[in-house]
Amino acid sequence: MRIPRPTSLYVLPVLLLAFLLFVGAAITSQNFTNHLSSVFAQTRERKVIEPATVEVIKTDVDLVTVDALVLQKKTARVVGDLTQDDFIISEDGKPQEISHFSQGSLPLSVLLLIDRGGCLDPFSNEVRHAASEAIARLKPTDEVAVMTYHNNADLLQKFTRDRWSINFALDHIPPHDEAANHCLNKAFYEAATYMDQAANPTGRRVIIFITGVTRNFDCADGPSGNGAKQAIYESGSVVCGLVPITVDQQMENGVMRWATRVGGLMRASTLNITEIAADTGGEVLQDKPEVLDQTFATLMEHIRSRFSLAFVSTNKLRDGTVRKLKIELKPAVKKSHGELVVKARHSYVAPRG
Repeated sequence: MRIPRPTSLYVLPVLLLAFLLFVGAAITSQNFTNHLSSVFAQTRERKVIEPATVEVIKTDVDLVTVDALVLQKKTARVVGDLTQDDFIISEDGKPQEISHFSQGSLPLSVLLLIDRGGCLDPFSNEVRHAASEAIARLKPTDEVAVMTYHNNADLLQKFTRDRWSINFALDHIPPHDEAANHCLNKAFYEAATYMDQAANPTGRRVIIFITGVTRNFDCADGPSGNGAKQAIYESGSVVCGLVPITVDQQMENGVMRWATRVGGLMRASTLNITEIAADTGGEVLQDKPEVLDQTFATLMEHIRSRFSLAFVSTNKLRDGTVRKLKIELKPAVKKSHGELVVKARHSYVAPRG
């Protein structure tokens, strides 16, 4: 099913009713459920760890690394004048000793994931310009790749440090297809798979969605939503989103928001970019297309300004269990800087064997 282009507010009830009918049909269809199970069984094998919202990163060494973005709560300004002694890390409630600390020194692997389906095209000329300007601010050691998605996800440009190649890819994004879907489960899975295969193994990994729709039902001919999220978590990627706001975009995204909420109550499988961004320590920023240059620049500043912390766990068991992480700031920092927000991943998977 495809949503027609919204042209006025009276379309909203019709669209919402149509989505509810779609959800009901999908959930009651045993064939649909069987097909989903069959497809997931054929995808790259990953162990899905419940609950699905837990942030999971697999590591083959005892050194645990985590990025943290610190912002002023009221102004959202980056706080960059912090030291290793200002942070507290705990694993499963037990304090850990920070052994490595840096800020913005590790190279970045940035994967731009651009939506080409649905009613509206989020990649206007203004957004294209904002992306090019943001890429120009990266360091020479940072690499960028470009992937597009709708019914399927396609790699347009492999990871490269050549800015001309990236701009060429951005200037040759495939046409928007109004009849196509927003298959987030496919997009997440393919992005994670490519990160695992091609990203700089010593760098930090970031996936940036450029989209007008931040939620959707899983596409039946792809991996399950849980499998796609698990792939993201295991890849070690921070997920961020950039949303160009228009009246029509807000309508389409609003319909998808309500439809997926109702569908979730009926056990339909859905994905939410905003939730996964929060789980991985990322963020979703939005603004009008004509002022998106500054918004994209802000997102890149946040990515570049993250602190990198590492520790060797006091739990020496190599049992492959999920361990919860908590990154906090010491009381003296809060007293001197005011109320702060720390964005970081929530857990990791211990090495096994």
